[in-house]
Amino acid sequence: MSLKEKYNKEIAPVLEKEFDIKNKMAIPRIKKIVVNMGVGDLSKEKAAREALAKDMATITGQTPSERLAKLSIATFGIRAGMPVGLTSTLRGARMYDFLEKLNSIALPRLRDFRGISLKGFDKSGNYTLGLSEHTIFPEIDLAKVTKSWGIQITIVTNAGNPERAKRLLELMGMPFEKENK
Repeated sequence: MSLKEKYNKEIAPVLEKEFDIKNKMAIPRIKKIVVNMGVGDLSKEKAAREALAKDMATITGQTPSERLAKLSIATFGIRAGMPVGLTSTLRGARMYDFLEKLNSIALPRLRDFRGISLKGFDKSGNYTLGLSEHTIFPEIDLAKVTKSWGIQITIVTNAGNPERAKRLLELMGMPFEKENK
């Protein structure tokens, strides 16, 4: 069963009952997942930047868009208009596929993994997770990677608060670290 089917058949009714929600549209759900990657010193090397974009496209299932610097910052050697990052916004089937792959394959591959932090929630119920290396995804060929890059994943929900969002993500299989009591 796919994660979307599991959400519709199992998770949504549990959330509806737990939070006593009358309106089906108010049930917490994931709206989109935004995946970002900074290109750092590759801003001047087009071939290496394209290889990194290809890696990100392999991870997310769609071609990322380049993000350009809005301001010039002399101390970092950045001029306005230079490429500084890559981003992909995932919705629908790709979003669910990416989340399933992240939870079941990529995160368990992290060294000494004991769960992801609960500190990544904002007051609206969105969750942001930073990974130090993009090579934990199985699609990446380690022989072709010259340097490991960090990746930032933001899961945008309509939950409205961190408690509801945490419960939604727990039910969807996010491996949160155990709280010490």
